[in-house]
Amino acid sequence: MNFILRQINVIGWNRMLALLLLVWIIILLFTIIPMLTNHLSTSIDTLTSDRLNRALADLEVLRKQNLELQDVLKGISVANLKPDQKEALENFQHRLIKADRSLNEEDEGYIHQKEDPSIQYEILRRRLSNNVQEFWYYIHSELKKLQSQIQDSQLQTSIKNIFNLGIQQKQSILNDLDKLGEVDGYSTWREKEANDLSNLVQDRFRYLQNPSDCKKAKKLVCNLNKGCGYGCQLHHVVYCFMVAYGTQRTLILKSKGWRYHKPGWEEVFQPISDTCTSTEGETATNWPGYGNVQVLTLPIIDSISPRPPYLPLSVPEDLAPRLLRLHGDPFVWWVGQILKYLLRPQEKTSLLIQNAITNLNFQRPIVGVHVRRTDKVGTEAAFHGIEEYMNVVDEYYNQLELKKKVDKRRIYLATDDPKVIADAKSKYSHYEILGDPKISKTAAVASRYSDTSLQGIILDIHMLSMTDYLVCTFSSQVCRIAYEIMQNYFPDASAKFRSLDDVYYYGGQTANNRIAVLPHEPQLGEIQLKTGDIITIAGNHWNGFSKGRNLRTNQMGLYPSFKVKPKIEIVKFPTYSEMYNNQNAEDS
Repeated sequence: MNFILRQINVIGWNRMLALLLLVWIIILLFTIIPMLTNHLSTSIDTLTSDRLNRALADLEVLRKQNLELQDVLKGISVANLKPDQKEALENFQHRLIKADRSLNEEDEGYIHQKEDPSIQYEILRRRLSNNVQEFWYYIHSELKKLQSQIQDSQLQTSIKNIFNLGIQQKQSILNDLDKLGEVDGYSTWREKEANDLSNLVQDRFRYLQNPSDCKKAKKLVCNLNKGCGYGCQLHHVVYCFMVAYGTQRTLILKSKGWRYHKPGWEEVFQPISDTCTSTEGETATNWPGYGNVQVLTLPIIDSISPRPPYLPLSVPEDLAPRLLRLHGDPFVWWVGQILKYLLRPQEKTSLLIQNAITNLNFQRPIVGVHVRRTDKVGTEAAFHGIEEYMNVVDEYYNQLELKKKVDKRRIYLATDDPKVIADAKSKYSHYEILGDPKISKTAAVASRYSDTSLQGIILDIHMLSMTDYLVCTFSSQVCRIAYEIMQNYFPDASAKFRSLDDVYYYGGQTANNRIAVLPHEPQLGEIQLKTGDIITIAGNHWNGFSKGRNLRTNQMGLYPSFKVKPKIEIVKFPTYSEMYNNQNAEDS
């Protein structure tokens, strides 16, 4: 006992109390959250069910009364009625039939309403999952600090036990929240809404890019050869497309002499327009142009001036209400839709992808792992060993096995260093590791701008985007693009990633802001928050804290990640209503 007391004095009573407090918070949180989740689900379901049952019962009474009236009227002989009486009776019968149809439609409307969740429900469900994860980052970080300062083996064992139990509890809560999204009755709605929204914007893209008269169409010219790598160039084209959509100009992509493939974009991907590829026009100038100039040439995002409102991270105002309900990161969904349109493969590119899927025996479940080594490490990104990536992969599969049996743990490993694949296969032989060392060699700086390298990076990005979960560094544009494309495979894939360094960002973006939803008074040097404050985020430290600047106080520093929410930048884009007017005119 005296020995333990001496050890406590060594590490300090404050730290021991902090440890005990953490344990108490863990137990409290993991006890309350499932109760709150169940209560929330039960309350919503009960309230909705009661209202629907009452409404359907009222509709059934009205329907029976309607049918009884129709039966009575059918028994009335019209032979002896005067013409005006006969007409009145027929009109009344017609109204009864119409009312009956209306009741049926109302009935269907109530049922459909049950399938549509409220925006508050969807946002809260996602926020709960995010906050559980952020809380665990904090607990994990603090336990690691204590563990590094304690020498006593018994206390080390106690902390290890707390750590292991905490992981299990976190996994259990996240599993419950995941199940909530499956059993709340809204999963069909999410699938349908995702498809409907995608179809809507893809129709608009096709309309914009295929004007009826190319000679008269307003155009925006974009030069593909920005001086950077494939991922950066692809994001450059996406930015051009955003501005074209916002200014209602057909995008003309100049790609001849492309450093990755000299013949140009159209030999690898389908043309972005079937009817308009010429840059010719009566008037032409550089951005921002003047008056109604027909052809505008757009500079790179880093030097555009004045900056239009359509730049990242903005989303169209008319889509925002639906996106906020459906998706955890509306801007990433928006980029994913643009990439869906741009990256439609030519037949030979499609064949290349299909052969790779077959040869690799690509199966689910599978985690995508992207390890960037060469030109990024030491300049834009820090070094991360394969163990860091695989620890997260292990966490994912441990979580997944709470739901179902996993026949084989597998990853798709993409990297620009072939040694990484060999290292992973040596250390993680119990995993099935899919990856091609030949692709890794072509991704090296010396051979990057070649047809073989282009094929390799297209395959890597496509395979990564098709996985169930991504582990990577968001300092790499390759991984960010894979994450953006991934949004096309799930109604909401905004949480299907773990970045070992940066939060998601888009090069040349406007400020990435958060809104404080809870106040915070600095305790250990953090910045102050008041509810409603706007904070420009500089990064998440993955320890329960993020770094940013409070625009109210101009303070730069750390703040608890759970006390803020994303601020979605909503901008008034064109709605392309004329597209439907033209379609109606053609149909008539």
